[in-house]
Amino acid sequence: MQPGDRVRVERGGVTNEGVLLPSTTRDHLVVKLDGGYNVGIDREAADVEVLDSAAREVDPAAETDDEADATSEITFDEDLPTVSLISTGGTIASTVDYRTGAVTAQFDAEDVLRAVPELAGRTNYRGRVVANILSENMEPSIWRDLADAVAEEIEAGADGVVVMHGTDTMQYSASALSFMLDSPVPVVFTGSQRSADRPSSDNVMNAVCAVEAAKAEHSETLVCMHADPSDDACALHRGTRVRKNHTSRRDAFETVGAAPLGLIDYERAAEAGADGDAADAAIEWNREPRSRGGTDGSDAADGDAIALEPYLDGDVELVKFTPGMDPAAWAYLDDKDGVVIEGTGLGHVHTDLIPRIEELVEGGTVVAMTSQCLEGRVCDRVYDTGRDLLDAGVVEAGDTLPGTAKVKLMWALANRADPADAMTRDLAGELTEESRPWR
Repeated sequence: MQPGDRVRVERGGVTNEGVLLPSTTRDHLVVKLDGGYNVGIDREAADVEVLDSAAREVDPAAETDDEADATSEITFDEDLPTVSLISTGGTIASTVDYRTGAVTAQFDAEDVLRAVPELAGRTNYRGRVVANILSENMEPSIWRDLADAVAEEIEAGADGVVVMHGTDTMQYSASALSFMLDSPVPVVFTGSQRSADRPSSDNVMNAVCAVEAAKAEHSETLVCMHADPSDDACALHRGTRVRKNHTSRRDAFETVGAAPLGLIDYERAAEAGADGDAADAAIEWNREPRSRGGTDGSDAADGDAIALEPYLDGDVELVKFTPGMDPAAWAYLDDKDGVVIEGTGLGHVHTDLIPRIEELVEGGTVVAMTSQCLEGRVCDRVYDTGRDLLDAGVVEAGDTLPGTAKVKLMWALANRADPADAMTRDLAGELTEESRPWR
């Protein structure tokens, strides 16, 4: 049997039929099933029958390291902008590990270009790997490495940056860079809910739209993911206002409290990149984005317009209040530099917890209140409990999302003389200063 043969494989009472693919190990067979999925089968004790020789043309040599290196060469076109692809891992850069059957992050930036050939010819690419992890393993120290890498790429002349990231913690990383960087060019996070070997994978569309968004005329830090279950458009969410609201749908991400900052039409984005047209033709902005060059109007092409404040105070916790919880459960918060509370409704906790919170504040901890509600803002001036919390020294975080509030407090403690005051002010589009629709 050879790669490209149609085979029937029986092992352990299970039968799989499909096209034999090249395998990276001698111990496993890789078969593409008719439904589009790939399956790895242990060769030991497997009974293989060749149904049709050379049913599909498959070149095993294309899978070798030498061939991969040859096809990953990136050429430079002076007429195209330059986008830096920064990889942190995640499903967009994942394949199936046929030893375990699990999805594993193992691609670098050049591998992504090979895996998504639709990216070719749209721009000049620079690539680097900051981390190679699944996003549940993301840590604040990697946020700093990521911020440094983005700043270096922009200073080296990148016209935009695409950060490839796992979806589970993407909203936290996008928030972190929103506070740490004042970028003169777009910084666009993207990922995929489903790995590349699945027929319903969203990696190609998200990657294409993210690259086009990174070429467009704005300087926002965005999350670019499917806008709906179909393959029509990607939503462009501001990094401090986005939340993953579904475990597995392709349109899992939503801007809380409003429509996304913009939408990018996939068909127009694909055509624009292929034809060399301006990426902005594919984008419909719902609100005016920040222009390229940053708020001071400086020229991003100079490479020195980026402001970087990468320091974070990691001694911050996000805690959720639930009815019936034991005040002793918060004992570990002693001596923390910062605490963000997810309260109920307008920002409430059980009355018995208020003395505990007051002790934290008196000990020097900055305590900020957010709400478990998906929309609306904290206002602790309505009920007695709220007034008691304010008297205890709690800081209202308005309608800042709890996860964003944690990242913001980590950043404010390390970069602002009065972090409590900073939590009440809009710094990166995370907070409306009064109750009104998002702008």
